[in-house]
Amino acid sequence: MLKYKCLVLDHDDTVVRSTPEIHFPVFKNTLSKLRPNTEITLDEFMMYCFDPGFNSLCFDILKFTSEEMEYQLTTWNEYVQYNIPAFYTGFERIIQRQKEEGGLVCVVSHSYSENINRDYLENCSLAPDMIFGWERCEEERKPNPYPLQEIMRKYNLKPNELIMIDDLKPGFDMAKRCNVDFASAGWSHTNSLIIEFMKKNCDYYFNKVEELEKFLFE
Repeated sequence: MLKYKCLVLDHDDTVVRSTPEIHFPVFKNTLSKLRPNTEITLDEFMMYCFDPGFNSLCFDILKFTSEEMEYQLTTWNEYVQYNIPAFYTGFERIIQRQKEEGGLVCVVSHSYSENINRDYLENCSLAPDMIFGWERCEEERKPNPYPLQEIMRKYNLKPNELIMIDDLKPGFDMAKRCNVDFASAGWSHTNSLIIEFMKKNCDYYFNKVEELEKFLFE
């Protein structure tokens, strides 16, 4: 019997190793064009994405205009079309075990759904049951509760039948608003402030993917 009927997974730096290899280099290149006098390190970028979130980094901190944000999104999307990130070792097995035992796998991410679907098909030859990606309106993206509420509505699930697995605070905030268990993907972080917050506040914290697998299935 599955511990959770539905795994709700973040994508970037939870299932796939993407920020250091894809998102940050593209963003840094974009920043050199839009804000040439602004420097940002990978660690700083990760902190901003953790809290207050990527949207706030762009609009509130860097003061991107709508046109600049559109340029940023277009540049990023062009790059990810041809660069497929690999799953963290062990995640293919987790997803396949969940599906083989009759469970659901849904994704709530700030990446685009078409790219998430492609990454799943490439890495584990199956597609998620539902995806809530960046193409949705802001009210339907995390940290807003809509994605979890919609998953529970569609599959007639109670909050204790889901678990949200994410490496950043927006996923944590969304899960808490819905009384859904939250597990932190600790394998993607080295920043002590992020690690400290997640260890202190999350229901579960895992340093390795295999620890998550053991928790879910054993």
